[in-house]
Amino acid sequence: MPHLLVVDDMPAICELVAEIAMGEGYTADTAGSIREAKEALANNPDVVLLDVQLPDGDGMAFWKEFGPAHTPVIFMSGRATLESAIGALRAGAADYLRKPISLNRLRAVLTTARNRKAESGSPPTHECFARLKGTSRAVQLLRTYIHKVAPTHATVLLVGESGTGKEIAAEAIHLASPRYDQAFVPVNCGAISPNLIESELFGHEKGSFTGADRDHKGYFDRAQGGTLFLDEITEMSAELQVRLLRVLETGSFMSVGGNQEIQADVRVIAATNRNPEHAVAQGLLREDLYHRLSVFPLELPPLRDRDDDVVLLAQHFLDELNAEHGSDKRFAPNIEEMLRRYAWPGNIRELRNYVYRSYILADDEIQGEFNPLERSLAFQGGTEIAVPVGIPLADANRQIILETLKQTGGAKKQAAQILGISTKTLYKKLDEYGYSNIETEA
Repeated sequence: MPHLLVVDDMPAICELVAEIAMGEGYTADTAGSIREAKEALANNPDVVLLDVQLPDGDGMAFWKEFGPAHTPVIFMSGRATLESAIGALRAGAADYLRKPISLNRLRAVLTTARNRKAESGSPPTHECFARLKGTSRAVQLLRTYIHKVAPTHATVLLVGESGTGKEIAAEAIHLASPRYDQAFVPVNCGAISPNLIESELFGHEKGSFTGADRDHKGYFDRAQGGTLFLDEITEMSAELQVRLLRVLETGSFMSVGGNQEIQADVRVIAATNRNPEHAVAQGLLREDLYHRLSVFPLELPPLRDRDDDVVLLAQHFLDELNAEHGSDKRFAPNIEEMLRRYAWPGNIRELRNYVYRSYILADDEIQGEFNPLERSLAFQGGTEIAVPVGIPLADANRQIILETLKQTGGAKKQAAQILGISTKTLYKKLDEYGYSNIETEA
């Protein structure tokens, strides 16, 4: 069902409009101020009914700054004038209602908005973006771009640091597209053996190689009619990138050992945690494939650029854990400041893990039993590394990598994160330096 957000400082109006909206096939949230409206936008309403004058500010100014471009807004006012109506239209209003609101007019406006959404051929906005949480400007802009590209057939390249939610964004594109009722197939290219990835992507025929004792459908076949999400695209071999490019250009492929072309009715979304232009320069990504994939590039913001979302996301993760375990744990008041001060280099994934660990350690109130900020500050105390001028670059890299590992106590995953490289690259460097026997993996 479509979801309505009603924003008015009079509870009686909110309750009445919400009741009528539910009678018209909506679910509804209400807010009594701009502050509450900002929080309610995290639920991704399909339509917003917004009072022009609110206790803590101007409704139109709020919408111009924070309103998602793809979400229709209907302004309402008890002091409706020609000037205010023109101002509402300039602010992007789908309609303008004068108080006291005519109930028949309200029903007509809600019905029109619901029918337009149904005709778009995709599920309600709040369902498409259910997992893409946040009210920050960066996330609102991301939702706007997703909403624009989703109905098209364009390939999309998602670029962002590890843990920023690239798979969640890819799924949102899928759910907001005409393919929403077909398969969404995520594939981590870096997690599949190089010897198997071709077969896993394109399938194979029985007898095509030793051990192929039956036909096998690949990910392209499983995603027919839907969306294939290729994460860590730069981990794919150059030979396989050539095959992928051909599929994107011709719309067909052959399984391993096969001799017949198979039509691929598949939308491809790719992702990388590297700078794609640097990856091209380093030979990790073919330039022609890069240009073919990045018809519509989208950059996912790191959590440090989403200050407004950190506490909201942490509370969301805690709510999930409370619901799962039937508990009622909560954050202590001092935790919010700590959450905002920490940079979260591991992004949303690190925040989720922090909440989980804190939940396990806490009895009733989470009071900072596990404080990532203290750990970060302790690490920062010894991060200065003296590298002599004129030292060969390879030697400088070696020194930086080994010193970073020393600071992390041999924790390779943490060291790779700090260095901004993949764990796979770190292992390769350690092999070159003859330090592959470092055992700590934390």
